[in-house]
Amino acid sequence: MSGRQRPWRADPQAPPDLETPLTARILIVDDDERNAFAAVQALEELGHELVVARSGEEALRRLLTEEFALILLDLHMPGMDGYETAELVRSRKRTRDTPIVFLTAIFRDEAHVFQAYSAGAVDVVFKPVDPFILKSKVTVLVDLYLKTEEIKRQSAYQQWLLDEHARVKAEKAQTERALRRTEARQEAILQSLPIVFTSRGIDPPYAPQFVSESVLSITGFPASRFVDEAEFGSSRIHPEDVDRVVQAMTGAVKTGRYSCEYRWLCADGQYRVLQDQGVIAPSLDGEPREIFGVLLDATDRHSLEEQLTQARKMEAVGQLTGGVAHDFNNLLTVVLGNVDIMARKAEDEARRIRRIEAIRQAAERGRDLTRQLLAFSRRQHLSPVTLNVGTLIRDFAPLIRQAVGEAVTLDLALSEETLCAHVDPTQLETALLNLAVNARDAMPEGGVLSIETHRESDPESVMITVRDTGVGMSSDVRERVFEPFFTTKEVGKGSGLGLSQVYGFVRQSEGEVRLDSAVGQGTAFHLRLPISEAPLQEVRAEAPQAEIVGGTERILLVEDEPTVLALTLDMLTGLGYQVATATNAAEALEVLHSGAEVDLLFTDVVMPGGVSGVSLARTARELRPDLRVLLTSGYVGEGAVIENAEFPLLDKPYESTLLAAKLRKLLDPRPPRRRRGRASEGSVAAE
Repeated sequence: MSGRQRPWRADPQAPPDLETPLTARILIVDDDERNAFAAVQALEELGHELVVARSGEEALRRLLTEEFALILLDLHMPGMDGYETAELVRSRKRTRDTPIVFLTAIFRDEAHVFQAYSAGAVDVVFKPVDPFILKSKVTVLVDLYLKTEEIKRQSAYQQWLLDEHARVKAEKAQTERALRRTEARQEAILQSLPIVFTSRGIDPPYAPQFVSESVLSITGFPASRFVDEAEFGSSRIHPEDVDRVVQAMTGAVKTGRYSCEYRWLCADGQYRVLQDQGVIAPSLDGEPREIFGVLLDATDRHSLEEQLTQARKMEAVGQLTGGVAHDFNNLLTVVLGNVDIMARKAEDEARRIRRIEAIRQAAERGRDLTRQLLAFSRRQHLSPVTLNVGTLIRDFAPLIRQAVGEAVTLDLALSEETLCAHVDPTQLETALLNLAVNARDAMPEGGVLSIETHRESDPESVMITVRDTGVGMSSDVRERVFEPFFTTKEVGKGSGLGLSQVYGFVRQSEGEVRLDSAVGQGTAFHLRLPISEAPLQEVRAEAPQAEIVGGTERILLVEDEPTVLALTLDMLTGLGYQVATATNAAEALEVLHSGAEVDLLFTDVVMPGGVSGVSLARTARELRPDLRVLLTSGYVGEGAVIENAEFPLLDKPYESTLLAAKLRKLLDPRPPRRRRGRASEGSVAAE
């Protein structure tokens, strides 16, 4: 039989087992099988574990590995007798306290009994064994053993409690030291980082509950100011940024996160740009939710971004200036060269006409270049109407097919729904033509050009997509494709203003342009235009004038540029009109106040003196309600879209044929319009 350990010592780290009942083991050493059987029979009912050894040697072997509460040892045995066995048992530290009861049938005299006690026996039982006496003696000794073991177990448990307390205390102290080291390390890290960690309430004014100390290095104020004064942080946000911050924080309740930037007034009196972002922490055990966030000082980043933006602007301005100078120098070379030759020598009529035509073509190219630049800068004059985009594209498709050539297949995928936008039809056609020509150049071997339309719901708009199957664009080209004078084509193959015109026109029409392209995968331009619910307007192309028609009406001409004034005066008088001139609004009003008859006011929009042509026209109308008005300008700034709004506008440069047509359109009598109710006598509707 193998030995076993006490159950409370199974795991030194575990507490002693106080629940398992203690049991005793009794070793019976007797060479006579009958005597051993008799002892077992007598003790079985006690319920203890009984182990029989047939010799002293066997008993010693068991005692080396096993533990017994009591040893019943026969004195008279062959080989090693009971005395010798007892002596060896007592000589070992582990077994010297184990009680030994001698069993004997021979040695009954006092000398042997004394010798037995001297050998370490606690009692002597004579054979034949009386079962009752044996059970009584064994019960006493075993009970003593069990009580001793229970005391040991309780003592071990107490010691375990003391050891466990000491261990927990040591571990707690070690954990606290580690926590302090971690907190110190984290605090050092937080203070070294340009980041502020915050915790706020979820309800206005979103009062801070925690702010890391690193806020001092950014704002100049200690964290306690933010925590102790609920509205301190929000009170120093720039007034123009407050609504944006409140909107972001309010939206966080729905989305679970927020992110915003705002200017914050620091202790040094300077505003710094702070990037504030965070998330709403989930509620635990019914506790109020919090907003955990971080603050970053984004001032330097904003400064660098502004510098980069300014550098890009200067680069674009340099490129624009160079492109304008290049093209206009070419045009001026043609103009000045031909004028110089005409001034120095007389030529036959045919050569003179060719030189005049060259000057005209150069001037027209300069006019077109100026209009393209104004389109890019979103300062061109627009004449928007509400039109069906699909109808315009379908009607314009033949010209697009002609422009792209037979190698390119034009595919129209127009929505069956009526999609209306309020745009300038001529400029929209020009934008589509520019995109078509750009697509044709991207497909030198031919391909497919598709134009698609559909309704976008968010926001409500008309989407026009012009897509090709061409070579596509690299990322570098995509970033610069809308820059004026930027082109990937060979010298002389393009001005680099076509896509700039598209971008400027769409943006000026309150729309957006998006580009999708990749090398070898074609290109798609998406033009998003605000949808219009206004009634459709008929779009008619102005018929060319068969002849120049003048008149004899009285015109007040207002122009601050002397050369333009002289040229326009020649045009008007050449058409037969009676003309009075003024160089500014004050002089023009003097003419009107003088009582002189004036049928039409023809004035430049941009003039010196602080009064524009539009303001002059309004004042003139107040003085003379029947006065016709025609405005002119090469650039009218933010007020470009005034056609159909208040006064008609004639773009500079203009020719005598167009000027004559505009004047007659305004001055010729028109049939009265049908009005509901009674019409005002003598009233003339302004165009």
